[in-house]
Amino acid sequence: MAKSSAKKTVKAPAKKVVPVASVKKPATKAATKPSLVKKTMVSAKPATKTAVKTASKKTETKKVEAPKAAPKPAPKPKRHYKPAKLPADYKPTLKEEYMNPLQEEYFRQKLLGWRKSLMAESRETLDHLHEENWHQADIADRASLETEAGVELRTRNRYLKLISKIDAAIRRIEDGEYGYCEETGEPIGIKRLEARPVATLSIEAQERHEKMERQYVDED
Repeated sequence: MAKSSAKKTVKAPAKKVVPVASVKKPATKAATKPSLVKKTMVSAKPATKTAVKTASKKTETKKVEAPKAAPKPAPKPKRHYKPAKLPADYKPTLKEEYMNPLQEEYFRQKLLGWRKSLMAESRETLDHLHEENWHQADIADRASLETEAGVELRTRNRYLKLISKIDAAIRRIEDGEYGYCEETGEPIGIKRLEARPVATLSIEAQERHEKMERQYVDED
């Protein structure tokens, strides 16, 4: 009887209990789903073409610059003209330097004298027209008087135009540009200036202009 009771008291060995935290769960399938991988790849794609184009346009507009205006030529410094003392009975010659101070002053004095005489004649014409009796009884006398007055007025207008050319020639002397052709830059020549002090073209250039004028007249 004692043996049987001893057998009953023997307990079965306890089972090992594994902690819950230590048990590793298998990775979920959702992390490895292809849809999630695609989404991450789409988010990593570069910017769209339109965005790239707009960005390139912005950079191009920045690079393009407005063309710079050509620099203006510096104004020619004005020459301070100093009249030279002319010797008595001075005449310009071909042996001396062309358009030296003596020649410039010679032609300046020539132009000033010519201008003075034209102004005097213009004043005389006006005085004559003011003093004239325009109330003529005879129709023939009145007609002849008006004809003479018209001629005098046309002459006075020519004088005024000539005076403006003389003033321009004097300015060219003071600026150091007198005596040279405006078209070619070549010397006009002493002989031509003696005959026409207001000349601005050489003989060759003047002949070309007259030839062209004749051609246009013939065509008309």
